[in-house]
Amino acid sequence: MQSDELKQKNLSASLFAQKSGHALVVLFLTIWALLVLFPFYWMLLTSLKSYSAYNAEYIPKFFTLSPTLQNYADAFTAVPLARYFINTVIFTVATTGIMLFVIIPAAFAFSRLQFRGKDLAFMLFLSLMMIPNELVVITNFQTITNWGMRNTFWGLILPSVTSVFYIYLLKENFEQIPEELYKAAKVDGTSDLKYLFKVMLPICRPTVITITILKIIECWNAYVWPRLITDDEAYFLVSNGIQEIRENGFGRENIPAMMAAVVVISIPLIVLFLIFHKKIMAGVSRGGTKG
Repeated sequence: MQSDELKQKNLSASLFAQKSGHALVVLFLTIWALLVLFPFYWMLLTSLKSYSAYNAEYIPKFFTLSPTLQNYADAFTAVPLARYFINTVIFTVATTGIMLFVIIPAAFAFSRLQFRGKDLAFMLFLSLMMIPNELVVITNFQTITNWGMRNTFWGLILPSVTSVFYIYLLKENFEQIPEELYKAAKVDGTSDLKYLFKVMLPICRPTVITITILKIIECWNAYVWPRLITDDEAYFLVSNGIQEIRENGFGRENIPAMMAAVVVISIPLIVLFLIFHKKIMAGVSRGGTKG
């Protein structure tokens, strides 16, 4: 009888410990989520405050009783933000498409094809990841300038059409596909290109989607290179538009208008993540094949 009571107490203590641990995890994640989401809330709140109301706040307020959409109208009238949106879409789609055209065959070659010096070439290729991007900006700038591509879309696109990290990531996923499938396909007379598109890419689709979305985010948020290689407003991107609002539109003090532009610029990326978040999680967590 005492043994049953002791077991019941131990079981109750174990359940209590599990529930307490679960509650602490939930509490920690809730606090962390609030910390992560607070800048977005502050950005949206600031964009809804009028210029006079924002500057009248000696102590920032976490709410507003008189929201206004005038800042959004100002963001589009102070600078040609709609044109910057179109430029950014062109730059993002073209860069991402060309990059996929480059990295997919490269990853396939390093993962499946056999050629002399492959391991040495890949090791040297990976060593490029150790070079900071800031060191190649000057070289890229001189090259693009010498080619007469300043203030052109090609000048914006070409330095970003490949990525050593994405080739490495895709190669690792390709290598986890059983090689027996490749050998069987070659016995059946399947070409390398057909095997790549019919077998490897469908299996690694979540990873390809993840790489695509990461590249889209990278292009959409690009600032340093577009700012450096273009001084013609006809080729400015949305990231440059924010700086134009700051410098030419209203001066350095109209923060609500700047926040309104940031909200508008962020919406496409947020929508993209909400649509493909499951694919992104699958691409990050999977091992390249389900067995």
